[in-house]
Amino acid sequence: MATHRLLLLPGDGIGPDIMAEAVKVLDWINANGTDRFETEEDLVGGAAYDAHGQSISDATMKIALDADAVLFGAVGGPKWDGVGYDVRPEAGLLRLRKDLQLFANLRPAICYPALADSSSLKRDVVEGLDILIIRELTGGVYFGEPKEIIDIGNGQKRGIDTQVYDTFEIERIARVAFELARTRGNKVTSSEKRNVMKSGVLWNEVVTALGARDYSDVALDHMLADACGMQLVRWPKQFDVILCDNLFGDMLSDVAAMLTGSLGMLPSASLGAPDATSGKRKALYEPVHGSAPDIAGTGAANPIAMIASLAMCLRYSFNMVDLADRLDAAIAAALDKGLRTADIMSDGLTQVGTTEMGSAIVAELDAASRA
Repeated sequence: MATHRLLLLPGDGIGPDIMAEAVKVLDWINANGTDRFETEEDLVGGAAYDAHGQSISDATMKIALDADAVLFGAVGGPKWDGVGYDVRPEAGLLRLRKDLQLFANLRPAICYPALADSSSLKRDVVEGLDILIIRELTGGVYFGEPKEIIDIGNGQKRGIDTQVYDTFEIERIARVAFELARTRGNKVTSSEKRNVMKSGVLWNEVVTALGARDYSDVALDHMLADACGMQLVRWPKQFDVILCDNLFGDMLSDVAAMLTGSLGMLPSASLGAPDATSGKRKALYEPVHGSAPDIAGTGAANPIAMIASLAMCLRYSFNMVDLADRLDAAIAAALDKGLRTADIMSDGLTQVGTTEMGSAIVAELDAASRA
């Protein structure tokens, strides 16, 4: 019996509400599975700022570095709008990504059959949608230097952000995309802005060369990022794996998320490089939605993205693929029975709260396991 250590960082807003539902699943696994999960909970974001004056403490970071994986809820809210830039709630998440060296962000956009009518697009456009966006997470314009606001005189200021990528950064994220494509539809679409950005030219060159050299069995095409955004809302099922840099990945993954009907439905994984000895990766799993402070504590939050993030954790950190598949199927089964939280509610269905949806998913998992 293997034992795995998870750090739980619920964060702010609805983070604690949805994390409690993921813990229900972990409790079920501990009671019914062969592997066991030991959990430790700590503070991040605004909650950490209130307690420590910083968005994540050094002590919490040490726990994160020692854990087998991190489950993360959400951070931020109007309460902390006035705090310093370096200690804002979101800085805690950025530090986790940086210190854990999580360079690969995996964001699936899956449209459950029961939710096809919840999308703003027509059913035939989104039904059966299954896209995986691979976003480079530790480079590009979000981290490039110089990054500053300078006074240039005459009452004028200049804001500077630097888009910068090295060959190795592009190659390592592209390898993730190619390897995952081999387990799916065997197609990668690489997206950048090579028509106006030198970093895009290099990105295109490196991905093309790597594909030809090491992944000739995987179909590769290239699409400018603005065109990719347009094609995502025109006919998204043309895509399998979309590979992009930090900036465009941030934007395109949110576009893809809304194709499914609600940001409250979608998980994500952020992975580091495999350890040279053990092969294990540092990893953080989180829903892609925000902290929604207006509904925090009301029982209205949708926990599906958090639970699906745990399913990704089982899949990518612990190779528990069968259990991950069963958990994903349990989510679909609960939806098939007409259960909906407020964000995905439709006429004629049954509206439930956060805890009811979490319990229903665990019940479906339990029932399927006993069948």
